[in-house]
Amino acid sequence: MNKHLRLSIAVAALGGILALAGCANDQETPEASPSAEHGGHGGDHDGMDHPADGGPVPDGMVDATDPTYPVGSEVTLTANHMHGMDGATATIVGAYDTYTYSVDYTPEEGPEVLDHKWVVQEEIEDAGDQRLADGTEVVLLADHMEGMSGVTATIASSTDETVYVVDYEADGMTMTNHKWVVESEIEPTS
Repeated sequence: MNKHLRLSIAVAALGGILALAGCANDQETPEASPSAEHGGHGGDHDGMDHPADGGPVPDGMVDATDPTYPVGSEVTLTANHMHGMDGATATIVGAYDTYTYSVDYTPEEGPEVLDHKWVVQEEIEDAGDQRLADGTEVVLLADHMEGMSGVTATIASSTDETVYVVDYEADGMTMTNHKWVVESEIEPTS
């Protein structure tokens, strides 16, 4: 194979990889995001790399004793972690007391994810029971997003608000057991 043909093939392959990476994760940087948190969860996810069913919560989660929005409550989401989430009606399926973190990480494949909201204490390897400081490097056990589990992340921020699991529908897609939405990202349904 001549040198020009090999170079043309390599350039075409690289272009295809870059195009696929851009499609798989269309997150905005926090500066461009509508808010600095999960309502700035690092931007909108298009659902392509997020399962429609979030599955069970991690072992060791503690039910909130007196949540503002008890299980079964219908609420309005103000978060924008996923496309179509902001303003969607949701049903609370779980409410928990724990520390919740926004993290920066680079998935196994794809570009760096900034300000991913949220990961709970129980989804961090050897996290213990004390709140972790901003800037702490951790290993994620969470698998909400493709390529997340097992990677090293840096804690960007944290909260001790009640954290919720919700079911909601947006843009014709039903999301069940979506993890996580913190209390400040929820409003009562009017």
